[in-house]
Amino acid sequence: MSDSAIRNDNSRSTVLRAFSILEVFTAADDQISLGELAERSGNPKSSTHRIVTDLVMAGALERGDSGYRLGVRMFELGHLVPLQRKLREVALPFLQDLHEVTHLATTLAVRDGTETVYVEKLVSHDTNAPYSRVGSRMPLHCTALGKAILAFTDPESLEELLAGGLRPITDRTVLDPEQLRRELAAIRRSRIAYDSGESRRGRFCVAAPVFAGTTLVGALSVSGHAGAERTQRLGPAVMGTARALSRSLGPSMPMRTG
Repeated sequence: MSDSAIRNDNSRSTVLRAFSILEVFTAADDQISLGELAERSGNPKSSTHRIVTDLVMAGALERGDSGYRLGVRMFELGHLVPLQRKLREVALPFLQDLHEVTHLATTLAVRDGTETVYVEKLVSHDTNAPYSRVGSRMPLHCTALGKAILAFTDPESLEELLAGGLRPITDRTVLDPEQLRRELAAIRRSRIAYDSGESRRGRFCVAAPVFAGTTLVGALSVSGHAGAERTQRLGPAVMGTARALSRSLGPSMPMRTG
């Protein structure tokens, strides 16, 4: 290891380096090799090996045939996050009802920085639907879930996100800040958000914000194959479910919204 690599290795705590390795995993990953974990996390391979060994011993990672995957212990810990656990538990019956009516992928998400994080997902009856799971992340600006959240985010946070630039995910992603501002203003009036191929080509999503009293706590959605008529028809069902869930949550559930 070079002197510069050693200095960089020593400048970060073991905990931070462990988190940087765990954060490498995405919904698209099954197993990741040690070398790729080191490369993606920006850690030297030697320290990555030591930390990964410890994470395997702790149950946070598991060793597979072709690399490492997240362990069951991470799943268990994720379900202990109290605020998200309460939101998920209250929301699940509402999501199940919406899923039963629409037969579409039904998702509950919260904000984490510039991304949405799925805290519950009921899969579509469509076997050709793209796979995503609880814990998956998507940028706020290109998804109906994210736009439903952004529309009710404080102006300062919105401007910070816009100042960082809008990354294209597909050729339909909105990249003009002024256009996105206009769309968010419309969402604030209607309380319904749409995504037509902005995050995945050929897919649509309809979402609505979820509140606890006057506090934004997340958003819920249905998604499926693109179709303008179908998308508009689903709006009332999604919005009605979000309103019913918001009433059930009441005013007494503080949530981190940034």
